[in-house]
Amino acid sequence: MYEAKDYTHLIGMDGFSETLLKNHFTLYQGYVTNTNKLRDTLAQMAKDGKLGTPEYAELKRRMGFEWDGMRLHEYYFENLGGKGDLAQSGKLAERVAADFGGFDAWLADFKATGAMRGVGWAILYRDGASGALINEWINEHQNNHLAGCTPVLVMDVFEHAFMTDYGLKRADYIEAFLRNVNREAVESRL
Repeated sequence: MYEAKDYTHLIGMDGFSETLLKNHFTLYQGYVTNTNKLRDTLAQMAKDGKLGTPEYAELKRRMGFEWDGMRLHEYYFENLGGKGDLAQSGKLAERVAADFGGFDAWLADFKATGAMRGVGWAILYRDGASGALINEWINEHQNNHLAGCTPVLVMDVFEHAFMTDYGLKRADYIEAFLRNVNREAVESRL
């Protein structure tokens, strides 16, 4: 059984209203609840001998959406709450500079990834095989993840993450997100 984590310490962050954050926390709690419900339902279906049914297959497919919705929100909230001076010296700044040809080149690519049309996630991944850092767009929660890679910096770019405060000004939200990145949390994922 999974329990929703408490991220209320993020209330008061620069650029994020209490209303936006509370709504986002409620959405996250829904992913936790649905992950638990699906796990219970799938376990019961297995006990009842319904593994080969279309209903089981569809619920099994749905699990990735709910699970990744839960986990990506945890990565997202956990990499917030800092002062976001990512360009200062540190492991993250050094690594992205090496892999992208400079910190500003990485930052431009990350912002462009997050600003793409559509809804989803912008994620800086670390490739487990080579150690390389890669910015990637995740469409929905369960699509486009890079196999063997670990999320390092996760930015939610679904409308619920910014519309309340920024309307259609996604670029302004991205700037607010970057101002609030907890560099230590991100660097711990490297």
